[in-house]
Amino acid sequence: MPTSLSLSLRRLWTLDKFAYSLRVFLAFSGALLLSWAMSDISLVIPLFLGIIASALSETDDSWQGRLEALVVTLLCFAAASLVVRWLFPWPWLFALGLGVATFALIMLGAIGQRYATIASGTLILSIYTMITIEHHGGAPQADDWGQTLLILAGAAWYGAISVIWCALFSRQPVKQSMAQLYRELGNYLILKATLFEPLRGVDIEARRLAQARQNGRVVTALNQAKEMIFRRLEGQRGEGKLNRYLRIYFIAQEIHERASSTHYPYARLTEAFFHHDVLFRCQRLLDQQGQACKRLGKALLLNRPFEHDQSEQALADLRASIDHLREMRNPAWRELMHPLAALADNLATLEGQLASADNPDSAESPGDTSLFDRSPGSVKDAWERVRLNLTVASPTFRHAIRLPIALLSGYGLLQLIHPTQGFWILLTTLFVCRPNFAATRRFLTQRIAGTVLGLVAGWASITLFPSALLQTLIAVVAGVTFFATRERHYVAATAAITLLVLCSFNQVGDGFDLIWPRLFDTLIGALIAGAAVFLILPDWQGRRLHREAANALEASRHYLEEILHQYASGKQDDLAYRLARRNAHNADAALSTLLANVLKEPEPYRKRVANDGFRFLVLSHTLLSYLSALGAHRQRLGEKADDARLLPEGRRIAGYLAMLAEHLARRTSAAGLEEAREALLARLEDKPPAWEAEDYRPMQTQLLLIAQQLGPLTDAAERLIAVQDDRDDAPSAVRAG
Repeated sequence: MPTSLSLSLRRLWTLDKFAYSLRVFLAFSGALLLSWAMSDISLVIPLFLGIIASALSETDDSWQGRLEALVVTLLCFAAASLVVRWLFPWPWLFALGLGVATFALIMLGAIGQRYATIASGTLILSIYTMITIEHHGGAPQADDWGQTLLILAGAAWYGAISVIWCALFSRQPVKQSMAQLYRELGNYLILKATLFEPLRGVDIEARRLAQARQNGRVVTALNQAKEMIFRRLEGQRGEGKLNRYLRIYFIAQEIHERASSTHYPYARLTEAFFHHDVLFRCQRLLDQQGQACKRLGKALLLNRPFEHDQSEQALADLRASIDHLREMRNPAWRELMHPLAALADNLATLEGQLASADNPDSAESPGDTSLFDRSPGSVKDAWERVRLNLTVASPTFRHAIRLPIALLSGYGLLQLIHPTQGFWILLTTLFVCRPNFAATRRFLTQRIAGTVLGLVAGWASITLFPSALLQTLIAVVAGVTFFATRERHYVAATAAITLLVLCSFNQVGDGFDLIWPRLFDTLIGALIAGAAVFLILPDWQGRRLHREAANALEASRHYLEEILHQYASGKQDDLAYRLARRNAHNADAALSTLLANVLKEPEPYRKRVANDGFRFLVLSHTLLSYLSALGAHRQRLGEKADDARLLPEGRRIAGYLAMLAEHLARRTSAAGLEEAREALLARLEDKPPAWEAEDYRPMQTQLLLIAQQLGPLTDAAERLIAVQDDRDDAPSAVRAG
């Protein structure tokens, strides 16, 4: 095989959606071949619907876990199909069953993502069953059980392909997730490098905000990689390849902590060294390390050697620049040289982590390699998660109330006007109605636009290609396109699934008769979904801003306490420390996501809420970066006995963060904390004379930076509390829209 073709195929294999799309293609092709072999093209519709529902319910797992999930999925599908067929002739009973089942399935998602995925697939298949019944006369017949069995057969067929595929290529998703993680880390480092750009007048706040948003993407990639590794490591701790990826994951965690750390306010360094090249050297090194992370991700996918010569040279240049500054012996730089050297040491350690990621088996054992299992350990644990969400304050509960009402509204309208192909209304409502307004608005507009494009493409396809063979082949291609694009290009995905529907249904009827009903049903279903998320227990993200901000502070407090614990006991990357670090970054990412959603809400105060919220996010992320630097250097903290006197000050800072988080959560003024904050600053600024000539002391420097951050954080928290009170004082009609 020519080298270029081989390389192209290898690169195609590395695409995260390629394997998913290929599985769907095999499933659709098998269904098509069966219908041809049986000389009954009408079989493709129920088989395709079952395949789609099963593929949408697919969970990431080992092949054993996926087999278990498939069994549960098929049982849920069978039960849902039977209940739909049984209750279909009695509208009132059907409406009651639809509402109760939707509520129960949405609340099931509170247990975990795996259960939420299966529950969503079950709802989709239920509506598919309604569509097939409607398509065959509008009432279930005694002899049309074959349609239901074909839907279940299609689901089982895709499930079998998925399980076999997972058994044959179990490590490919892990490899892809690790590559994605290092790509996001690379982007984070490149953004971090812009903070060192030695220019006056740049908008540092905007750059820090972009960095905070990218940090959210890194955290998401870390969580996905961890879950993929964990599911495949269960009961397989001796599997060498997986343990190798586990080491690479731990290295990524270390790189993230080093990359997110801040040793000194960069603006002061820029002012002091504006006429020298040291900050340019820092910027170049970080940028080259970001590029190296991206190359490492590509090397993992293609099983190729990883090179980072350019970042190694950039590190040597930075060292030389710092040595030159030392030789100048400028008294004004005396205090700045210590954090500058610490920054270089931190970047040197990051460079070493990059080198070890290329050959993780030669690196020192990380010690505690346990991972935290977030899935429920028992039925009691699962029920406890559901019980804790049975409150109006829970977004899951709000969605579980809202979606059944929306579906019942669509069903009531369907019974009232008896539209042609009316159950597409319910399907549109199900796909468009999301837990918050921002997501619903995005899916609403994209669903309508995609449906229009799909109907135009479908009309052209069944007009230009009247051959049944060509139309079914187009349907297969459209189905594969749907699954390849549904997460990133929803307009294209909706157009593809609409094209599949038209070409498939044209085999057993007149596809042209479906065009206008599909368009009107989509518009009605989208309108119902939009009205539901706007009027029924609206989950305005701005109202939760103070709680999410409090969660971020509380998670940072716990992270600080774990760092202080390791000051006393010595460095150890145990589960408790890694979990505290990950929770702090998760809370930071959650706050960033919430603020992004606030910008899309139709609130009259959203601009003020967003502005104050983004300022708090920048300050909170800066606090987290100071904590990361404290954690990154914790192996050195026990070397000097004088540092022990700072442990109580660190605990006082943790106590201050706890009090500030409590004031935010309760929306009470934090003005009374000023005295405690000033006392903290006075004690940390009082350094023994013997320390003046010593090298960088991470504990002293970072705790002082954190304490100096408490004032701006408190002011930002006060502004959040004030703006929340203003929102609550606004007239209810204005707050609603």
